[in-house]
Amino acid sequence: MLDLPLDLLPSILEHFEHPRHLYTACLVNKDFYNSAIPELYGQIIVYHWHKQIQVKVIKLFRTLASSPVLARHVFRLAIHAFPRSLPLDELDVMNIVASAVKNCVNLKVCAWTRDGSLTSDVLRSLGGLHHLRKLEINGHDQGNFQARLLLQLTRLNTITIIMPSAAVIALLPEWFEALAENLTGLTLICKSTSLVNNDVLGRLAPHLRHLQSLYLVGCPKVTHSGLWKVLKNNEAGLRSLGLEGITSRFDIGHLVALTSASNVLHTLRSFTVTVNHQTPLEQWTQDIFDLLLASPLEVFQIYSSGPVLESPPTVDLWKRIVSVHGKRLRRFSVHRMLIGMESIDDICRRCPNLKELFIVVEHQSLKQLQSILPLVQRLEVLHINFPIEAQSEMPIDDGLLSPAEAHGILECCPSTLTQLGGNTQVWQVERVFEGDGGKEMRRHLVRYNRPDIPEQFMVIRTA
Repeated sequence: MLDLPLDLLPSILEHFEHPRHLYTACLVNKDFYNSAIPELYGQIIVYHWHKQIQVKVIKLFRTLASSPVLARHVFRLAIHAFPRSLPLDELDVMNIVASAVKNCVNLKVCAWTRDGSLTSDVLRSLGGLHHLRKLEINGHDQGNFQARLLLQLTRLNTITIIMPSAAVIALLPEWFEALAENLTGLTLICKSTSLVNNDVLGRLAPHLRHLQSLYLVGCPKVTHSGLWKVLKNNEAGLRSLGLEGITSRFDIGHLVALTSASNVLHTLRSFTVTVNHQTPLEQWTQDIFDLLLASPLEVFQIYSSGPVLESPPTVDLWKRIVSVHGKRLRRFSVHRMLIGMESIDDICRRCPNLKELFIVVEHQSLKQLQSILPLVQRLEVLHINFPIEAQSEMPIDDGLLSPAEAHGILECCPSTLTQLGGNTQVWQVERVFEGDGGKEMRRHLVRYNRPDIPEQFMVIRTA
């Protein structure tokens, strides 16, 4: 290692995905430390399932507050868990948190999602960061932060707001007017609240002219008419649209009629939608196909908001989507909706650029699936779900892939595969070079250890 050119170190260390490995690299020598420390502190992600989270979060912010040199390396800060109550000897911790955030002068992405953990002081610190472009927050301001402090955040281009309160919603038109020239991404996650409605979207629409990505999640008072108010004012052309947990009053067919005479969806590359069991599926699937007919679709994601769904009209939808968009599709993602082997075979044969495949199949279909997977030449991510309802003939504990089954699937997939999942399990694909001169490559599965949550666990947000 003494002969290793130092300029290669950053390129090597960027492949160290787990913070523990980067920490170990920092202990090698001064050269390794200087190269590894920016990677170690570049992305800080805190989830509620991390062990001793209360102690670790406090230590983290004390470090960032006391060491501006380390804080300068942070470009992404995602706080999805934060102590709801603090010990008496830590009552000054919120001042420390605000100071730590202020020190993250190169921060570009911030997520602060736990209800009640975002304070006015933290918002003031975020408002002073000139490089901050992407913000995700819990919008419950009562007793937590002053909503008007959001107006200080004038450099953002992507915003996600979870459960926005009435005060935050009332502020959105003024805030978005200040951001109008740069705002390209908006996600509103409402779940049960009815505060976000068609009138709200109508007031926001004039300031969403340059929007490229729009996700509406669990907004029961939003219908096709509210979405149309945004679409008809859009000048940039949407590239991503998500309609998750939409109300039964959301008429896709009416939306098709409104958009068919315009070019508002002619740039759409990614589409996510949910369907519930009360929906007349034959007409609904026809409307979905018609809505996407003129779009250069690359990502198609669909899931049932209730129990696992199996219906003949969905078979026709898969076939028609592939017929029109197959050559462009990079991701085909189906959750909580059974998909037959014939449909999977058709997808794999007619989607030459497919890189990500998410499917729900019966466990007894695994052998047949293994004969189909070699058809996908560029597959990078594969996730298989087994619905409980589909395990009556061959019950499997917890519906999980056994190690032998997982490796059997791995052997059938192309060498491009990097991630494999089955229900709640996720593995990374590692490559080991063996034999004379290390010329023989063998693949094996290891536990997923990246800091980010795998995409398949992020799709269903309103179930």
